[in-house]
Amino acid sequence: MIKEPTLSIIVTSYSTQRLNDIYELLDSIKAQTYSHIETVFVAEQSKELYDLVQDYAQEKAIPNFKLIFNDGEKGASAARNLGIQQARGEIIAFVDDDALPFPDWAEEMVKTYADASIIGVTGPAFPLWEDENDAWLPEELHWLISCTSWADNETRKVRNIWLQNGSFRREAFDRAGFLNPGLGPQDSTQGFKGREIRDGIISEEVDISLRIIAVTKKYILYNPAVRVKHRVNKKRLKPAYIRRWSYWMGLSKRKVKKLHLQTDKSILAPEQQLLKRIFTRLFPDILKALFTHPVIAWRKLKVTMTALFFVALGYYGPLFKLSWAGNKQNVNNTQKGV
Repeated sequence: MIKEPTLSIIVTSYSTQRLNDIYELLDSIKAQTYSHIETVFVAEQSKELYDLVQDYAQEKAIPNFKLIFNDGEKGASAARNLGIQQARGEIIAFVDDDALPFPDWAEEMVKTYADASIIGVTGPAFPLWEDENDAWLPEELHWLISCTSWADNETRKVRNIWLQNGSFRREAFDRAGFLNPGLGPQDSTQGFKGREIRDGIISEEVDISLRIIAVTKKYILYNPAVRVKHRVNKKRLKPAYIRRWSYWMGLSKRKVKKLHLQTDKSILAPEQQLLKRIFTRLFPDILKALFTHPVIAWRKLKVTMTALFFVALGYYGPLFKLSWAGNKQNVNNTQKGV
């Protein structure tokens, strides 16, 4: 009989503010239909969080549970790296502390690795709205809320995993190294402020994925059956947050292109495909809805135009030595009312 691989699930958190979310996540991991699971929880900086999670794991008898306290380098990437080093599974998976895997998530994740040419697996993250009234946000803009439900329902090769729902074989890290903390949130204790706009920042998940593909010559598969729900706080739809996140995303994509263009000429193909979908599908749908649901349609149009404007500003700004970070007040004054 072929031995089923162990799936190590790495979760990191830094504050007791998400304690109830963490408890629900641990419950969902315990209830998975796949039994060969190791849960590695990394508590950052907060000893109170460490103690509370430890008590809950013992109370609920979470099997094969490993708790780590990170009082070293700050940030989600550094915490995940610590988890990777402590994990013992053949497959190492990641979920955010405010995500909820579907019951068959682990089973579908492991089944996908039956093909030896697959080095990584990722899947959709559907929004779990704090307020259902926010569900008007178009799927094409779900990247603003760290969800990926805009992706189609088709199994296919992709450029990178998403760290709120993804995994790699252990050999990926053995050969390509770990996440680069300098390319991700530097201070997760500050929440979004940890992703301050600064020269050199790019997406850590894209970088590690591209390095792993280059070294292993294997590919990452998007499996729509590997599903999680991702909580969406109302603050993510505030105008200032949308402007800031969109600008950061544009700046990040330019950095990705600059760093990896030599190894992959189609490095930004996913973003180009999404942009095409926005212009060929989303905009026509919005224009049609202006006659039937004008309030929602106008809201969608404003947020889409704002997001595109600030993505473009982040992406093209460096060419003209423009920086929104240095002129943030002026931009805010001209972009109110999203």
